[in-house]
Amino acid sequence: MIEDRRFNNDPGEEPALVADGRRQPDRRQISIRWLAGTILTGVTSCTLMGVALFVALDGREQLATPPELMTQSELPTLEAEESDERKVDRIAQIVPRKNFDDRQHFDLSIMQKQGEKEVIRTQPFELVRMALAEDRPNNLKYPPFNALTIFSDQTVKQGDKPENNLQIYGTKVETEITLHSIEFDVNTATFDDSDQLTADQAEQNIRAAGFVLGDNITRVAALHYLDPAQLGHFGSIKFSEMPDVKIIQENVSISPRIAPNDNSEEYAEDIIPFRKTQTIINALNDANYGGEDADKIAAALSQFNGSDTLRAGNVLRIGIETNASGDDHLVRASIYHGMHHILSISLNDQKQFVRSNEPEMTPLLKTAFEGGVPLTHINASNLPTIYDAIYRSVLSYDMPLTTARQLIRVMANDVDLEDRVSPNDTLEVFYAAPEKDSEDTAEPEIRFISATLGGVTRKYYRFRSNDGTIDYYDSEGRSSKQFLLRKPVPNAIFRSPFGPRRHPVLGYVRMHTGVDWSAPRGSPIVAAGDGVVTKAGPVRGYGNQTEIRHANGYVTSYAHQNSFAPGIKAGAKVHQGQIIGYVGSSGLATGPHCHFEVSVNNTKVDPMRIRLPDAKSLHGKDLEAFKRDRNKLEALINGQDDQKLAATTGTDEKNRTSRSDI
Repeated sequence: MIEDRRFNNDPGEEPALVADGRRQPDRRQISIRWLAGTILTGVTSCTLMGVALFVALDGREQLATPPELMTQSELPTLEAEESDERKVDRIAQIVPRKNFDDRQHFDLSIMQKQGEKEVIRTQPFELVRMALAEDRPNNLKYPPFNALTIFSDQTVKQGDKPENNLQIYGTKVETEITLHSIEFDVNTATFDDSDQLTADQAEQNIRAAGFVLGDNITRVAALHYLDPAQLGHFGSIKFSEMPDVKIIQENVSISPRIAPNDNSEEYAEDIIPFRKTQTIINALNDANYGGEDADKIAAALSQFNGSDTLRAGNVLRIGIETNASGDDHLVRASIYHGMHHILSISLNDQKQFVRSNEPEMTPLLKTAFEGGVPLTHINASNLPTIYDAIYRSVLSYDMPLTTARQLIRVMANDVDLEDRVSPNDTLEVFYAAPEKDSEDTAEPEIRFISATLGGVTRKYYRFRSNDGTIDYYDSEGRSSKQFLLRKPVPNAIFRSPFGPRRHPVLGYVRMHTGVDWSAPRGSPIVAAGDGVVTKAGPVRGYGNQTEIRHANGYVTSYAHQNSFAPGIKAGAKVHQGQIIGYVGSSGLATGPHCHFEVSVNNTKVDPMRIRLPDAKSLHGKDLEAFKRDRNKLEALINGQDDQKLAATTGTDEKNRTSRSDI
């Protein structure tokens, strides 16, 4: 029998399907613990999220934070952040290291005393920078060098009179102003005390005024509601006691603009024109760039250029980076010939100089290419003396001849005027220029001198002290004059030193208590310093002798004179450089000479070895006034603006009541 497979379907052990779904669920398929855990987890999560939102909103019903009063100190700043980004004006520009204008003109307001009044007016000034070694014409007419004339010409000139002394006035004026200062007489002042109230009257006025909102309920109810939350921690502070406030816009971050950090590095440029063929390292040293940086950059330039020497007409462009401590580092250099760029090198991250592209054109370099950098022609084989260089430079700049004479007088005590200048010696002079169509023949007032001779810079500032003395001082207020001259005969030759020797007349050894200066008979002898003549007459062994008592226990003696100068007698006052007598051979002498002695507290010392004090140093109020004048001059010469110049004026005009007559 054949089995029919079509109808042999085994349903298995699974339960039958229910089509209508009305079957009750099996209690074994439901977990009570799972259901309770799910519900508990949901409730707990919602509770925690609600608490977090409530804390985040600080109990407020609004999502946005209401505006709140803040102090200025609470405003966000970037100082505490580690980010290097900050908000400043703009990228710092490249500044030149020096100004190549060899002559600058200034119209400054000056105050000049005329009798009992002070006149404020505009006076032209000039700042001239001169290269002393420049080859200048030889046909300029000026007096030949005469040491006697230099040291003896110490009389007060018209330009040195107190009424002609000019004081730079910080504030610029457009017209001439006359000031008459008078003291305010407080003894005769009367005051109207009729408006003074007694305590009872003041109390009565207060009670009558009352409090504005005290009993006016309508006005109080009409006031706008102020949410205490907007006051922040100022809720307990009265508005009258609050510090400065500032309204900040909602949901806006403030990035305050801060001034550039003083500790940031600054970048500057310098131009070194080659006036003659020389090595790169020598040119850097002459421009006051030395040390390891100069050696490295010179070696790198020599390597890439193929030579360590540059010819006349080349220009070396230097990039200087100054760190927070003020140290300069050379980080870039470029060589130009005319307007043609030859090569440039820069310092990389490994502190090595590598070849780089040409830097962008700057106003300083453009000025150099257009001939703004004064190139001087120097004849190194025929350099002039300091004396000749000063006169030639002054006359070449069309300055008065008397200006050169003043410069010689001021610098004669510090430098040997017969020495030759160096190729890099310079002279800066800031003086009151003569006004146009002026018939005044007085010497122009020189306010500032800066002389660089042999690599040493000396600065002289003109200042008038409270006692009316006008002199030149260094930057610390020390006088440029020497206390005593060691050589009282300008044209003499040193013959015999201080110490034991065999006397040329007596023939035995004894102490030589001075020094001998040999000179032709009749040569002038000048006073070594300011003082009073205590003796002028013949003395046994010394012949005609003059003794002068100076300050601080110093006494000088001049012996073997041929004759005395007119007016030299006991009690006469003399000044440094004044002629007091003439060389001779009176007394125990074998030939014409001047026996010069110096005594300190009645003890004779070697005039050539003694350490002499300064002629005069400023102290107290004079020193403070001098420093104010010095700062004003430096601010002006360094090119600061008028506001900075006026800020350095000091307190000269304070506590003075003036009446202006315009």
